[in-house]
Amino acid sequence: MKILIVDEDHILAEILAFTLLRAGYSAVKAHNGKMVLERWHEVAPDLMLLDVNLSDVDGFTLCRRIRTHSNVPIIMLTARDDEKDIVQGLEMGADDYVTKPYSPRQLIARIQAVLRRATNGVGNGSAAPGNSTTVRQAGDLHLDLPRRELRVGQDDPVTLTALEIKLLNYFLLNAGHVLTVDALIDHVWGSAGATRVMLRQLVHRLRCKIEPDTSNPIYIETVPGVGYGLVTSPTNLARGQHHST
Repeated sequence: MKILIVDEDHILAEILAFTLLRAGYSAVKAHNGKMVLERWHEVAPDLMLLDVNLSDVDGFTLCRRIRTHSNVPIIMLTARDDEKDIVQGLEMGADDYVTKPYSPRQLIARIQAVLRRATNGVGNGSAAPGNSTTVRQAGDLHLDLPRRELRVGQDDPVTLTALEIKLLNYFLLNAGHVLTVDALIDHVWGSAGATRVMLRQLVHRLRCKIEPDTSNPIYIETVPGVGYGLVTSPTNLARGQHHST
């Protein structure tokens, strides 16, 4: 597994590379925005560790650019634990974030969790035992798991990230039922854990690829104080019954 480290601090990048090598990963370093895109095309990394604070271009912008071309897993590294910064990173398409300072053990655990989700597509335990179905369907939503593609009705398919796939797959398996926030976090992120903010942003990203109008969703319903649910027959429900995040 090749991991691209993006950090202007050469010493920290070297330490991080050494940590990754000890854990069995191959590490490639980039120290500015230009190098990131060059290295990304050269080595096709399996995961990126992207520092937010770069002098030539910020990590949020880089994340957005890369997301337009690739679903490579991205973990944002930031010295700021402000919720606004975390939300911005998730909105740009990051799969996870780690706040500095972090322990090597914590970082490796996060990397393993993100890679596991990406490698498995929908993640461990997302399908029912003995269920080898690779296409999920509910109403006019069709999810092709191997291709990581979602089709809504007759529209062109859209590509989903590993986290988006895992969330939508869980919704499809439980279509018509309300899923609690805790259950969703536990299923999507597992032992790595996540916050309600991270789940809210992931739901928003998925809605952007599903809903005709994200401000008035008809597929993914918010149930205040409980969680979310996938509506199987959205055209039969009154618009006023739906709530956005």
